[in-house]
Amino acid sequence: MTTAKIPSTAIDFLFLNEEDMYAAGVTDIAQCVDVMEETLVLLAQGDYKMAGLDSNSHGAMITFPEEPQFAGMPKDGPDRRFMAMPAYLGGRFNNTGVKWYGSNAENRMAGLPRSIHTFVLNDTVTGAPKSIMSANLLSAYRTGAVPGVGVKLFARESATTLAVIGPGVMGRTTTEACLALRPGITTIKIKGRSERGVTKFATWALEKFPEVEVIAVDSVEEATKDADIVVAATTTDAAGSEAFPFFKKSWIKPGATLLLPAAARFDDDFLQGEVRLVVDYMGLYDAWAEEYGTNAYQLLGIPGTHWHDMVRSGELERDKIQQIGDICSGNVQGRNDDSEIFLYSVGGMPVEDVAWATQIYENALDKGIGTSLNLWESPRLA
Repeated sequence: MTTAKIPSTAIDFLFLNEEDMYAAGVTDIAQCVDVMEETLVLLAQGDYKMAGLDSNSHGAMITFPEEPQFAGMPKDGPDRRFMAMPAYLGGRFNNTGVKWYGSNAENRMAGLPRSIHTFVLNDTVTGAPKSIMSANLLSAYRTGAVPGVGVKLFARESATTLAVIGPGVMGRTTTEACLALRPGITTIKIKGRSERGVTKFATWALEKFPEVEVIAVDSVEEATKDADIVVAATTTDAAGSEAFPFFKKSWIKPGATLLLPAAARFDDDFLQGEVRLVVDYMGLYDAWAEEYGTNAYQLLGIPGTHWHDMVRSGELERDKIQQIGDICSGNVQGRNDDSEIFLYSVGGMPVEDVAWATQIYENALDKGIGTSLNLWESPRLA
């Protein structure tokens, strides 16, 4: 007599703290760039789901009032919010997950990061957690790796000079991606808002890349001129787009690649010209337009939101804006010649966190890293 095997009801998940994440390779920027390239292709193919009616939303956010009416409710402040970013990604990843974080600029006075992230990776079929992991490094490195895909595809092989406007964490991880993909870079020019921020970045860069010359400059123009790759990593300003870093066409070197994961501003006639406009995924910008209307650019600063506004107002043809996933897969031509200038707008999406979390989870399993925790042996309610 054969007895059917009863599936186990036990659920265990892998807990990965920050040191576990590091040991599992979360800072391996070269691998992360490859994983992000896979992700961007899957996005262009439509093998994903995010939040919102059209499955393209960045996530859901909680903010607080300037003058709370209830005791204990936080007061609004710089970068004070909570954010949940859920997504499903198909392909070889075939996982679902959510990045959850709280943010408060005042954290830095206590020696903490502005935002504190965790990530939950779930089995797509059952919904059971596979892993709960520390996600500050996860988020930072996927953020730098998505612009890195642009470096891989667009930046000239002969690139020697990198400009970084906004030398924060985003600037650092994007710099790592640039140096990993274009090791011929010999000079990094830095433009920051404060001497402290510039000094901190310069100290880090010289320790990380001792063979590279690091130069602090006083203006966006000085940083941009002669740079083969430009990183715009300055966060938005309450004053709106007039306060965003401005990049004049005449400052930009022919053949340069501009990586735009944060606030940046250009003349509209430049955008309407021969320059190549590339976004990480157009659906994200459609969702932002639906959620924020014409205010998206002022609130977010991401250049692609302004390009989207120009399309809706008839100032730009929609097919002028190309998706990087289509270029990755060969459906759209990449660089045509050495003089083409690329503007690559990066908004950041939770599918990227799912992809990198899946890879790090698999790395951790292979290396025996992390702590297995039990959710239950058998659910009390089923």
